[in-house]
Amino acid sequence: MTIWSLWSVAALVAGYLLGSIPFGLLFTRLAGAGDIRTIGSGNIGATNVLRTGRKGIAALTLLCDLLKGTAAVLLAKWLGPGPDPAFAGGLDLAALAAGLGAFLGHCFPVWLKFRGGKGVATFIGVLLGFSVPIAAGFGVTWLAVAALTRYSSVAGLSAATVSPLLLWATGADGPALLFALMAAVTWAKHAGNLKRLIAGTETKIGKGSAARSADPG
Repeated sequence: MTIWSLWSVAALVAGYLLGSIPFGLLFTRLAGAGDIRTIGSGNIGATNVLRTGRKGIAALTLLCDLLKGTAAVLLAKWLGPGPDPAFAGGLDLAALAAGLGAFLGHCFPVWLKFRGGKGVATFIGVLLGFSVPIAAGFGVTWLAVAALTRYSSVAGLSAATVSPLLLWATGADGPALLFALMAAVTWAKHAGNLKRLIAGTETKIGKGSAARSADPG
Protein backbone atom coordinates (compact mmCIF):
# COMPACT_ATOMS: atom_id res chain seq x y z
CA MET A 1 0.00 0.00 0.00
CA THR A 2 1.14 3.53 -0.72
CA ILE A 3 1.41 6.21 1.95
CA TRP A 4 -1.73 7.82 0.50
CA SER A 5 -3.68 4.57 0.85
CA LEU A 6 -2.52 4.08 4.42
CA TRP A 7 -3.41 7.64 5.34
CA SER A 8 -6.82 7.24 3.71
CA VAL A 9 -7.63 4.18 5.81
CA ALA A 10 -6.46 5.94 8.97
CA ALA A 11 -8.44 9.07 8.05
CA LEU A 12 -11.59 7.04 7.39
CA VAL A 13 -11.40 5.41 10.81
CA ALA A 14 -10.51 8.64 12.62
CA GLY A 15 -13.25 10.52 10.78
CA TYR A 16 -15.77 7.84 11.68
CA LEU A 17 -14.88 8.00 15.37
CA LEU A 18 -15.15 11.79 15.37
CA GLY A 19 -18.41 11.76 13.46
CA SER A 20 -19.93 9.14 15.73
CA ILE A 21 -19.85 11.41 18.79
CA PRO A 22 -23.62 11.76 19.57
CA PHE A 23 -23.67 15.38 20.66
CA GLY A 24 -27.47 15.57 20.78
CA LEU A 25 -27.65 12.63 23.16
CA LEU A 26 -24.77 13.86 25.31
CA PHE A 27 -26.00 17.46 25.59
CA THR A 28 -29.59 16.53 26.47
CA ARG A 29 -28.43 14.13 29.15
CA LEU A 30 -26.04 16.69 30.64
CA ALA A 31 -28.88 19.22 30.69
CA GLY A 32 -31.15 16.80 32.51
CA ALA A 33 -33.54 16.48 29.59
CA GLY A 34 -33.35 12.69 29.53
CA ASP A 35 -32.62 10.36 26.63
CA ILE A 36 -33.32 12.16 23.34
CA ARG A 37 -34.02 8.79 21.72
CA THR A 38 -37.25 8.54 23.74
CA ILE A 39 -38.50 11.95 22.63
CA GLY A 40 -40.30 12.91 19.41
CA SER A 41 -38.83 11.11 16.41
CA GLY A 42 -36.15 9.46 18.55
CA ASN A 43 -33.47 11.02 16.36
CA ILE A 44 -30.29 12.40 17.92
CA GLY A 45 -30.12 15.49 15.70
CA ALA A 46 -30.82 19.14 16.45
CA THR A 47 -34.47 19.23 15.36
CA ASN A 48 -35.40 16.50 17.80
CA VAL A 49 -33.32 18.14 20.52
CA LEU A 50 -35.41 21.27 19.93
CA ARG A 51 -38.48 19.26 20.92
CA THR A 52 -37.14 19.21 24.48
CA GLY A 53 -37.73 22.97 24.56
CA ARG A 54 -34.02 23.66 25.00
CA LYS A 55 -33.27 25.99 22.09
CA GLY A 56 -29.71 26.64 23.22
CA ILE A 57 -28.92 22.94 23.39
CA ALA A 58 -30.50 22.39 19.97
CA ALA A 59 -28.36 25.17 18.47
CA LEU A 60 -25.24 23.76 20.12
CA THR A 61 -26.07 20.28 18.80
CA LEU A 62 -26.49 21.62 15.27
CA LEU A 63 -23.19 23.50 15.46
CA CYS A 64 -21.23 20.54 16.84
CA ASP A 65 -22.75 18.05 14.38
CA LEU A 66 -21.74 20.42 11.59
CA LEU A 67 -18.25 21.19 12.87
CA LYS A 68 -17.26 17.56 13.43
CA GLY A 69 -17.56 17.09 9.67
CA THR A 70 -15.50 20.20 8.96
CA ALA A 71 -12.89 19.26 11.57
CA ALA A 72 -12.43 15.77 10.12
CA VAL A 73 -11.69 17.15 6.65
CA LEU A 74 -9.43 19.99 7.79
CA LEU A 75 -7.41 17.75 10.12
CA ALA A 76 -6.87 15.25 7.30
CA LYS A 77 -5.72 18.05 5.00
CA TRP A 78 -3.39 19.40 7.66
CA LEU A 79 -1.90 16.14 8.89
CA GLY A 80 -2.12 14.01 5.73
CA PRO A 81 0.34 13.65 2.83
CA GLY A 82 -1.68 15.89 0.50
CA PRO A 83 -2.96 15.11 -3.02
CA ASP A 84 -2.11 11.69 -4.45
CA PRO A 85 0.08 12.18 -7.57
CA ALA A 86 -1.34 8.97 -9.04
CA PHE A 87 -4.53 10.86 -9.90
CA ALA A 88 -4.73 13.50 -12.60
CA GLY A 89 -5.12 16.88 -10.99
CA GLY A 90 -4.38 15.35 -7.59
CA LEU A 91 -6.95 14.07 -5.13
CA ASP A 92 -6.56 14.44 -1.39
CA LEU A 93 -7.73 10.92 -0.63
CA ALA A 94 -7.20 11.32 3.12
CA ALA A 95 -9.49 14.37 3.24
CA LEU A 96 -12.15 12.58 1.17
CA ALA A 97 -11.94 9.51 3.40
CA ALA A 98 -12.10 11.60 6.58
CA GLY A 99 -15.20 13.41 5.33
CA LEU A 100 -16.92 10.17 4.40
CA GLY A 101 -15.97 8.66 7.74
CA ALA A 102 -17.37 11.59 9.72
CA PHE A 103 -20.63 11.48 7.78
CA LEU A 104 -21.06 7.72 8.18
CA GLY A 105 -20.10 7.96 11.84
CA HIS A 106 -22.89 10.43 12.47
CA CYS A 107 -25.46 8.43 10.53
CA PHE A 108 -24.38 5.02 11.86
CA PRO A 109 -22.56 5.43 15.21
CA VAL A 110 -21.26 2.17 16.62
CA TRP A 111 -22.00 3.38 20.17
CA LEU A 112 -25.75 3.62 19.43
CA LYS A 113 -26.14 0.33 17.55
CA PHE A 114 -25.64 2.22 14.26
CA ARG A 115 -28.78 4.31 14.77
CA GLY A 116 -27.69 7.90 14.36
CA GLY A 117 -28.79 11.15 12.76
CA LYS A 118 -30.02 11.78 9.24
CA GLY A 119 -26.81 13.40 8.11
CA VAL A 120 -27.73 16.86 6.83
CA ALA A 121 -25.82 18.89 9.41
CA THR A 122 -22.67 16.79 9.09
CA PHE A 123 -23.10 16.79 5.28
CA ILE A 124 -22.83 20.56 5.15
CA GLY A 125 -19.98 20.48 7.66
CA VAL A 126 -17.96 18.15 5.43
CA LEU A 127 -18.87 20.29 2.43
CA LEU A 128 -17.60 23.37 4.25
CA GLY A 129 -14.24 21.64 4.66
CA PHE A 130 -13.90 21.31 0.88
CA SER A 131 -15.55 24.42 -0.52
CA VAL A 132 -17.01 27.42 1.27
CA PRO A 133 -18.77 28.70 -1.91
CA ILE A 134 -20.44 25.32 -2.55
CA ALA A 135 -21.45 25.14 1.13
CA ALA A 136 -23.00 28.58 0.65
CA GLY A 137 -24.85 27.16 -2.36
CA PHE A 138 -26.15 24.40 -0.11
CA GLY A 139 -27.43 27.00 2.34
CA VAL A 140 -29.08 29.12 -0.34
CA THR A 141 -30.78 26.04 -1.82
CA TRP A 142 -32.02 24.95 1.61
CA LEU A 143 -33.44 28.37 2.40
CA ALA A 144 -35.09 28.77 -1.01
CA VAL A 145 -36.74 25.34 -0.98
CA ALA A 146 -37.77 25.70 2.67
CA ALA A 147 -39.40 29.06 1.88
CA LEU A 148 -41.28 27.58 -1.07
CA THR A 149 -42.39 24.27 0.44
CA ARG A 150 -42.18 24.80 4.22
CA TYR A 151 -40.77 21.28 4.50
CA SER A 152 -37.39 20.90 6.21
CA SER A 153 -36.99 17.41 4.74
CA VAL A 154 -37.54 18.60 1.15
CA ALA A 155 -35.12 21.49 1.70
CA GLY A 156 -32.40 19.24 3.11
CA LEU A 157 -32.77 16.61 0.39
CA SER A 158 -32.80 19.24 -2.35
CA ALA A 159 -29.65 20.92 -1.03
CA ALA A 160 -27.89 17.57 -0.66
CA THR A 161 -28.79 16.68 -4.26
CA VAL A 162 -27.66 20.01 -5.70
CA SER A 163 -24.28 19.99 -3.93
CA PRO A 164 -22.54 17.26 -6.00
CA LEU A 165 -23.91 18.86 -9.17
CA LEU A 166 -22.35 22.17 -8.19
CA LEU A 167 -19.05 20.43 -7.46
CA TRP A 168 -19.10 18.72 -10.86
CA ALA A 169 -19.83 22.05 -12.51
CA THR A 170 -16.67 23.50 -10.93
CA GLY A 171 -14.53 20.54 -12.02
CA ALA A 172 -14.18 19.02 -8.55
CA ASP A 173 -14.92 15.47 -9.74
CA GLY A 174 -13.49 13.63 -6.72
CA PRO A 175 -15.45 15.57 -4.09
CA ALA A 176 -18.51 15.44 -6.37
CA LEU A 177 -18.45 11.63 -6.27
CA LEU A 178 -18.09 11.70 -2.48
CA PHE A 179 -21.08 14.00 -2.03
CA ALA A 180 -23.16 12.06 -4.55
CA LEU A 181 -22.65 9.01 -2.33
CA MET A 182 -23.45 11.01 0.79
CA ALA A 183 -26.56 12.43 -0.85
CA ALA A 184 -27.76 8.90 -1.62
CA VAL A 185 -27.31 7.92 2.04
CA THR A 186 -29.13 11.08 3.11
CA TRP A 187 -32.10 10.15 0.93
CA ALA A 188 -32.12 6.65 2.42
CA LYS A 189 -32.05 8.07 5.97
CA HIS A 190 -35.08 10.21 5.12
CA ALA A 191 -37.21 7.24 4.02
CA GLY A 192 -39.73 7.92 6.78
CA ASN A 193 -40.03 11.57 5.77
CA LEU A 194 -40.57 10.59 2.13
CA LYS A 195 -43.39 8.24 3.12
CA ARG A 196 -45.05 11.01 5.13
CA LEU A 197 -44.65 13.45 2.24
CA ILE A 198 -46.40 11.02 -0.10
CA ALA A 199 -49.13 10.45 2.48
CA GLY A 200 -49.50 14.18 3.09
CA THR A 201 -48.72 13.84 6.80
CA GLU A 202 -45.23 15.39 6.89
CA THR A 203 -45.15 18.35 9.29
CA LYS A 204 -44.29 21.73 7.82
CA ILE A 205 -41.77 24.07 9.40
CA GLY A 206 -43.31 25.81 12.39
CA LYS A 207 -46.35 23.54 12.49
CA GLY A 208 -46.20 21.64 15.77
CA SER A 209 -43.01 20.87 17.63
CA ALA A 210 -44.17 17.44 18.70
CA ALA A 211 -44.61 16.11 15.17
CA ARG A 212 -41.91 14.16 13.45
CA SER A 213 -40.52 16.63 10.94
CA ALA A 214 -37.18 16.18 9.21
CA ASP A 215 -34.18 16.18 11.44
CA PRO A 216 -31.10 18.02 10.08
CA GLY A 217 -28.87 15.86 12.29
